[in-house]
Amino acid sequence: MKKLAAYITLVLTATFVLSPLVANPFSGFRADQLPIPQVEPPVQPAGYAFAIWGLIYTWLAVSALYGVVKRPEAADWHRARWPLIVSLAVGTPWLAIANNSAVWASITIFIMAAGAIVALLRTPERDIWLFRVPVGIYAGWLTAASFVSLGSTAAGYGLITDQTGWAYLGIAGALLVAAPVQWFSKAPSYGLTVVWALVAIIVANQLDLWTVSAMAAVGIAIMLALVAMRRPSGLSASS
Repeated sequence: MKKLAAYITLVLTATFVLSPLVANPFSGFRADQLPIPQVEPPVQPAGYAFAIWGLIYTWLAVSALYGVVKRPEAADWHRARWPLIVSLAVGTPWLAIANNSAVWASITIFIMAAGAIVALLRTPERDIWLFRVPVGIYAGWLTAASFVSLGSTAAGYGLITDQTGWAYLGIAGALLVAAPVQWFSKAPSYGLTVVWALVAIIVANQLDLWTVSAMAAVGIAIMLALVAMRRPSGLSASS
């Protein structure tokens, strides 16, 4: 089962990485996908931030290949593989889902994030750069992206509050998840990726919505403090 999980991880990583080649690009929900069109909602990071997917795809691919070659039957890798498999299996069709349904995109991205977070929390203390770091970046971005999707979709249906209110709720929700994950995982790659998303929210809003930018800045301070406080026990490639 351990070797099988390693190969399934590799195959699903490949399908996940290649999925942008067969699906339309996605940079936010189209105006016609929601009853109240969400054009550049304040919860959404600036467009440049999405370039992090190139890093995520590349590093996950390297990690999966290394896992098959060097750690196919490692028990400590195995514990993290199955939740990662769930995340990648849902992530493979996610672009197609997001281009067709904002609601289902929001539901499935939370499943992706949950699987990635559980995988991160189970990553071993060795092979930090080849397993925990890439999974941490992946989980960090999904944590932020899931609340961006939720905020955009909920505002698009007029639930509870408007898009500015959902920017506050989205940032708060992301921090409520990210803070304990950072505390228990001790993975700087996770916390710094959440910071990357929050910085991009500031860039997107600047002083036009300074209260949203200010809340994102508070979140950055919290995450950087947690990264500094919860340092990993080692950062060598095979400690």
